[in-house]
Amino acid sequence: MKINNANILITGGTLGIGHATAKLLIEKGANVAITGRDEKRTHKAARELGALPIAADVANPEDVKRTIKEFMNEYGRLDVLINNAGIGLSKRVEELTVEDFEKVYRVNVFGAAMMAAQAAKIFKKQNYGNIINIGSTAATNGYEGGSVYASSKAAIRSMTQSWQKELRKHNVRVTLINPSEVTTAFGKPDREERDSQPNKLRGEEIAWAIKGALEIDDRGFIPELAVWATNPF
Repeated sequence: MKINNANILITGGTLGIGHATAKLLIEKGANVAITGRDEKRTHKAARELGALPIAADVANPEDVKRTIKEFMNEYGRLDVLINNAGIGLSKRVEELTVEDFEKVYRVNVFGAAMMAAQAAKIFKKQNYGNIINIGSTAATNGYEGGSVYASSKAAIRSMTQSWQKELRKHNVRVTLINPSEVTTAFGKPDREERDSQPNKLRGEEIAWAIKGALEIDDRGFIPELAVWATNPF
């Protein structure tokens, strides 16, 4: 697809991968809206980027519906949904609670699914669209303390595969991007970005992977793509 003049919605676009992706796609001529739970931070990021701000929580089904409505009122057409919003926590198995799973799954799994459900209705009417899901290499390679987060990303992977089978006949491309560790604010209570490290991935590397996946001619798509740091040690 052509990035220039495409209408793109990015959840969790105020920081990290979402922010870097919005910046790159806007530079390439796209019309971009970003969502974020913190209204002040969302509007500040949007001003810096030149994006449309939508203060919304993907874990709230009513916010999901409002997000799509505000986007369509502004642009009239949706070309790309990027399911980027995500949270995580690390706990050993003996410390796990149901509340831990509910908190993370409401954002990482249920939120992404409800955003995709709304987008799919539009894409089917258009007979065209793109969904990019941000997963994780943790989905296929768990780690100590990763029961909640890794399993949430495994769910994203499974949903992506299901949506691919459902939506291909409607000319909708669904792609999963699996980053390894990225130096962002992810997992930090203060939501401040971590300092970039020369041997670690940044949001920019994931943004370029997303851009590359989208720019493939519409006759083809990348089902799943992993991005690793070359030498993180």
